Amino acid sequence: MSNYLVKRILMMFVTLWIIVTLTFALMHAIPGNPFASESDQLPEQILNNLRAKYNLDEPLPVQYVLYLKNLLILDLGPSIKSDSRGVNDMISDGFGASAWLGAQAIGIALLFGISLGIIAALNRNKWLDYVAMALAVLGVAIPSFIMAPLLINFFAIKLPLFPVATWGTWLHTILPSLALAFGPVAVITRYMRASMIEVMNQNYIRTAEAKGIPMFIIVVRHGIRNAILPVVTFLGPLIASLITGTFVVEKIFAIPGIGKYFVDGIFNRDYPVILGTTIFYSAILIFTIFLIDIAYTLIDPRIKLTNKER
Repeated sequence: MSNYLVKRILMMFVTLWIIVTLTFALMHAIPGNPFASESDQLPEQILNNLRAKYNLDEPLPVQYVLYLKNLLILDLGPSIKSDSRGVNDMISDGFGASAWLGAQAIGIALLFGISLGIIAALNRNKWLDYVAMALAVLGVAIPSFIMAPLLINFFAIKLPLFPVATWGTWLHTILPSLALAFGPVAVITRYMRASMIEVMNQNYIRTAEAKGIPMFIIVVRHGIRNAILPVVTFLGPLIASLITGTFVVEKIFAIPGIGKYFVDGIFNRDYPVILGTTIFYSAILIFTIFLIDIAYTLIDPRIKLTNKER
């Protein structure tokens, strides 16, 4: 166990370093620069001073080394477009809203996805199964940035039940959470249905039924625990993407989350903001995948955290 954990932690740092390197290279390969809009308005000397302030006048290898040095002390650098705020401050300010919204969307996705998957599996080839699968197809077919305006039009304009374009109360989180959860609900439903059908056809389930154990107890004690592993696998990237902010949905609902800074950073060619938000997202994704691997052993004791072949 200890050897496995050490290797995984080392691989996590190596993976993060690769992501930092690739993002740095791709970001600087994009045509343009952060001061392109000001190049016709500011004197050349001022532009040179600005480039020197953010080390943009240095060769790319030097910029890369300087960035890695700051990253080792968890300093993501200053924002080029915001003189008074650093990338650390932006992430700190936006993470709370993104995390709250993401946690709420995850809860909705798990509650409805697992429930619909179980209902569909227990009523295979019946009308409840068809309804659940139809909802799953819609969830996969309609992306969140399409679902968001639909929810706004119906529940905020035609039926003024929820506020939009502001942030402050729990009611403001309902529509964006539903928009974020709609797609994951569909995926979880499909995973849970397929896995539940396979589990319910196992011999130990048939034995439990023959003993007269109520179906509800069989499903809760034996079915769900053994069928939920595919859903747990899907949770890794889902948790990371929702908690760190879904950029387009946050932009549509004017939510002050991390997504706003990432989108603005791309439009403004704000290199530190793009790098910082990408690294933050990647770190959470890598860490959640690591936690998911550990969760496997808690859900199914037959799974061992080891690299040895058995």
